[in-house]
Amino acid sequence: MTISLSILGSTGSIGRNTLHIVEQFPERFKVRAIAARSNIAGLADQIRRFSPDIAVIFDASRAMALRERLPSGTQTEILSGPEGLEAAATLEEVHLVVGAMVGAAGLTPVLKAIAAGKDIALANKETLVMAGDLVMAQAAEKNVRILPIDSEHSAIFQCLQGNNPDAVQKLILTCSGGPFRHKPRNEFSHIRVADALAHPNWEMGKKITIDSATLMNKGLEVIEARHLFGVPRNRIDVVIHPQSVIHSMVAFQDGSVMAQLGVPDMKTAIAYALSYPERLPLHQQLPDFSRIGALTFDTPDIERFPCLRLACDACDVGGSLPAVMNAANEIAVQAFLDEKISFTDIPDIIRHTMDRHTVFHTDDLAQLLEADNWARHMAIRHIDIISRK
Repeated sequence: MTISLSILGSTGSIGRNTLHIVEQFPERFKVRAIAARSNIAGLADQIRRFSPDIAVIFDASRAMALRERLPSGTQTEILSGPEGLEAAATLEEVHLVVGAMVGAAGLTPVLKAIAAGKDIALANKETLVMAGDLVMAQAAEKNVRILPIDSEHSAIFQCLQGNNPDAVQKLILTCSGGPFRHKPRNEFSHIRVADALAHPNWEMGKKITIDSATLMNKGLEVIEARHLFGVPRNRIDVVIHPQSVIHSMVAFQDGSVMAQLGVPDMKTAIAYALSYPERLPLHQQLPDFSRIGALTFDTPDIERFPCLRLACDACDVGGSLPAVMNAANEIAVQAFLDEKISFTDIPDIIRHTMDRHTVFHTDDLAQLLEADNWARHMAIRHIDIISRK
């Protein structure tokens, strides 16, 4: 059977790698819908290559410019805005929605896709960070599969195959430690944007790369893992693994530990989500263990990387706090990328916003989005104060 795909975030790193796999296996996959935030050049190229039924540019002001880039006679329907994203997420012919948008904007279309009974290949961390209880409950109600694309969660998902979930003692998320693993804390204030974007192992978008440099990315993954696998936060560990060969591990109650290994390339995790429970012949390079020589591990330093602690604190408290923490982080990261604040200001802005939020517990999406909006305005005001100093 040919699997029909909708790819939300098609011009980003995950989206492009997904389309690369589609090109490798055209008999297995058909792209029916694609969506991007504002990259009209990338979206136009993808329309020409894959001829989807619909293409969505979230920034409505760019829809006309996108149409003008396309050859006359193009059959793809061009849509825009939230309504366009909903159409792409719920298109009747689609079997699997790839949630690869960056940030909170990915939450609502994923929920719409779940409501429409679509399986989800999930790369958008914020979907579960902001509303994990709601998302997983609705997926269960609709009998929808949430298939993880993040390499760490894909690794855990693979290790769990054939095992009793009740036998799990601990989930162990690995991370490279980022580019500043050995950098003294007193030099963090001098970190430039270009320095933080130089990830040692993985090729990712700018926002995720900065999150990896602060270790916020790992904190977000802790929250995701709690929801995806139903394991309490106190049974989810994070370890530094600089070689990025072991993508994560599962420890079982009998003392066994299972790990999933591979080269640091997102295509493996993406392909497993697209083809589950099968494995596609990707012809990926295997790790050269004799050249690697040793696999090493260390404990993350939460004093030097406080974003990890902030995310874990938000996970412990739950309710609206993870959504607030995530929103403040998005605003702070963008401000750093825009060179309005320093690298060390990022956790301070997040902490400032979290400390001023009155936590509430709800399964109402509108209330969670309101908390997200409140946190963004709070973070922006604090950034304005910092930038005037």
